[in-house]
Amino acid sequence: MSGVSLVGVTKMYGHVKALDHVSIDVCEGELLALLGPSGCGKTTLLRCVAGLELPDKGTVEIGTIDVTAVPTRDRPIGMVFQSYALFPNMTVRQNIAFPLEVRHRPRTEVKTRVDELLELVNLTEQANRYPKQISGGQAQRCALGRALAPNPEVLLLDEPLSALDALVRGRLRDEIRRIQQRVGITAIYVTHDQSEAMAIADRVAVMNDGRVEQIAAPADLYDLPATQFSATFVGSRNAVELAVREGRVGIPGSFHIAAPEGSNGHALAFFRPEDVQISRGQTGDGMRARVELKIFLGPTTRLHLVGEDDGRPIAIFGDMASRQARLIEEGETVRVHVDPDHVQAFPILKAGQRGS
Repeated sequence: MSGVSLVGVTKMYGHVKALDHVSIDVCEGELLALLGPSGCGKTTLLRCVAGLELPDKGTVEIGTIDVTAVPTRDRPIGMVFQSYALFPNMTVRQNIAFPLEVRHRPRTEVKTRVDELLELVNLTEQANRYPKQISGGQAQRCALGRALAPNPEVLLLDEPLSALDALVRGRLRDEIRRIQQRVGITAIYVTHDQSEAMAIADRVAVMNDGRVEQIAAPADLYDLPATQFSATFVGSRNAVELAVREGRVGIPGSFHIAAPEGSNGHALAFFRPEDVQISRGQTGDGMRARVELKIFLGPTTRLHLVGEDDGRPIAIFGDMASRQARLIEEGETVRVHVDPDHVQAFPILKAGQRGS
């Protein structure tokens, strides 16, 4: 298998810069997730690796070979699309065999390889069915088997689970990760779903406005977002605008930390809902807050809370174990505390500015 290297990749659509000097190295055997909102450039980047788009600037290498101008058919890649793209007039077996047959591989080799892949993607029993006779999850596993059939060096997956329901999506996500690790193939996986990216990837590249905001292992990205956008997009964090007082920002009685450089009077403080400590009673440490809403999420319950800072309302949300949250009623006053070690603050950016 081979790694992938993108150096200074830029792509323009008219006056719109879809990719802005993007440089990423994907290690051999690694699964890298490209994560970001719609229009951030992640699919365009994948298509540049696939050869479906030609960069205006920069280079794309697979292994040690510059493939920037190499046609898609000559690149050592397999690709799985959101829409499955199976041939409706072919069985599951025939769909998987297709890329081998067009390469004129011997029949015995084709049969052996297809049998291996049918077992790998758990479709042996569905081998002779047509796409309309199998479920969406099975169809996507068939598409994955077809992409792997010619032993590509790199596997590219473009939002492969977004057309599936939540239960199937979770199961197939884990299945894709199992298969990728078993085969040991280098993979690039595009998604806008942060939980999907965090669960499946060795590293996650967060993209925004055609650039890479941060590349990190899922746990590092979750715990230490490097930019304001990363903090906003990953982790479902509270984002509270606070005034800077004597070089510090905080919520009285809840937390105080040093103000970030360049905060210019105000800053945004980010902290995760699980880091919000909620206790009953109107006395004691912490900001007094009213429970406006309770949302049951299974093992946890999310409480929407409203407190005050110098007469200005502060709205945050926190997660509690559902067994404990049962004791708290909507409308009740509670105390809220946040460990300052789990709070990050960034300057408030003006329109057009980028965080660092």
